[in-house]
Order: sequence, then C-alpha cells, then structure tokens
Amino acid sequence: MVSNNKLKLIYLSRYLTQNTDENNPASTADILAMLEDNGISAERKSVYDDIEALKTAGYDVLYRREAPSGYYIGSREFELPELKLLVDSVQASKFITVKKSRELIAKLQRLCSAREGEKLQRQVVVLGRLKTSNESIYYNVDRLYSAISENSRISFYYCEWGADKKLKRRRNGERYFTSPWALAWDDENYYLIAFDDGKVKHYRVDKMQEIAETGEAREGRAQFEKFDAASYAKRVFGMFGGETQRVTFRIEPKMIGVFIDRFGTDIPLWKTENGIYAIAEVEVSAQFFGWLSGLGDEVTITEPKETIQSYLDWLKSIENRYN
Repeated sequence: MVSNNKLKLIYLSRYLTQNTDENNPASTADILAMLEDNGISAERKSVYDDIEALKTAGYDVLYRREAPSGYYIGSREFELPELKLLVDSVQASKFITVKKSRELIAKLQRLCSAREGEKLQRQVVVLGRLKTSNESIYYNVDRLYSAISENSRISFYYCEWGADKKLKRRRNGERYFTSPWALAWDDENYYLIAFDDGKVKHYRVDKMQEIAETGEAREGRAQFEKFDAASYAKRVFGMFGGETQRVTFRIEPKMIGVFIDRFGTDIPLWKTENGIYAIAEVEVSAQFFGWLSGLGDEVTITEPKETIQSYLDWLKSIENRYN
C-alpha cells in the first residue's frame, strides 16, 4: 500500500488545480490543513520544497503577495473564456443529450478551479432547440471516425420517423453498405458523407443504427482526394441532394449578406445597371426552393431557364394543394 506521504505531491497539485486561481490563492496554512485532512503531517519548509518540485514539473504555480496572499495556479491548459465557449457549445447542441451534456460540462469544470467552475454553470437560451434523447448518436460519431481512420467500409441500418413517433428501418430492415469519408455538421445535425454506388451520398447520423466495420477497404478515394466538405454543405440545402446546377441570381442589396452567409465570401458577385448578380453552385431540390421562397421577391433566378421553370412548377404545386 502506498503511504500518504508518497502521495503528498499528488494531493498538493490536485488541491491547487481545483481550489485556487488568481483571486482565490491558498496560504501555506491552507495547504498544511489540507495535507493533515489527508493524513499527512508536514512542515512549512516541506511545502516550499514541494511547490518548487511542482514548478520543475511544469506547473505554473505563482505566489500572490497582496491580500489575500498565497499560492495559485496561473496559466492552465484552457483559459476560463475558452471553457465558457465550450460549455455554451455543449449546452446549445441539439446533438448531445441532456445527460451527456451534464457529464461533459462536469469534466470541463475540472479543468479550472472550483470557484471558476461555478461560472461555467451557464444556461444558454436557444429558441426552439430540443435536445436529442438518443444517447447512441454520441457513440455513432466515434464509430464512424474509427472506420474512416481504419479505411474500412461500414454497414448499418438506416431509419425514418413513423407516425407513431418511432424510428422505422428502411429497406424492410436490410442493412446499408457504404464507404465513409467525412462527417459534416449542418442545421444542428451530424451527417456522414460517404461513397456508394459510384456517387457521393450523405446520411443523418442520428438515423443510423448498429454501425459496424466490414473490414473491406473503402471505395471512392479518387473522388474524395480533393473533396471539400464545407463546399458540399453549402450547395446541398438541408442536406437534401439534387442535381448540381450553376445558378445565377439577381438580388437586392440587402440580400448580399444573406448570400455571403450561405455561400461564403468567394461567391462571384457583381453590380450592373440592372441590379446586383451572384452565381452559386447548388443542388436543386425542394429544400433549395423553400430557402429561395423565404427570400421573397428580393431574389430572382435569372439562369438557367430549366431551374426557373422547376421553381415555378414547385410554387404551382403548392398553390394547387391549397385549391
């Protein structure tokens, strides 16, 4: 059995890490009391020697001379503003369950002092945001990254929601087989981007079940050598695919920000006497038309003609349902 005296440096480093910061230092008396609580008898000089040992080991132990004086941990692996940002991201994520969110935030709290950790108990308000109840999503992401790292094809069941609010397996319960290449985050959902049947496809991770590596080498390496996941997400609206087309828009000035937010600053944009024009590659789908209709009469497709006609047909089909 390891004696408590041999654990003294561990107790000291843990105490300073979890209980001190610049505004809340620990005096030598505090440290001696902590050691005594853990069954260790020590003298003031031995505390000074232990502090020097921690410094030699790389701990940024500093001493505050003004009241309240004492020792504290200076720089840490993560600064408090960085931890706040991570906590906000965890709390706001629909992808992470409530239970897992609490577990992650508790772990993040251990990266700062106890008093600073209290500041991490923040409630981020995101309107209309519901947390998922599917704990397996968290582990699905890990399995997919593992398959990508191991260059392995995967198999899985793919599901869709039924009227009973339960996930039903597609293809009469047959397994899907595909080559995983990347994971993308879009509209608060994780998507697997994969290669299957000679095409780039994507799948919602939260609708995938029982993911397993097949051990077979992935297909599609040539197609993914220069693949840009961010560019792919820009042109695939709501991750609903369609035929890729180069579309020209005439837009009102106040819509410039909307287009840059959606397509990035590299989007071709120019001004003529007839108005402002932009060009973007999009996968034409009902979701794209839905986004476009939400912009009203301040955005107009000017080319190609077949996309204009498809959009008019889509609008007409909606009108017909109301008639």
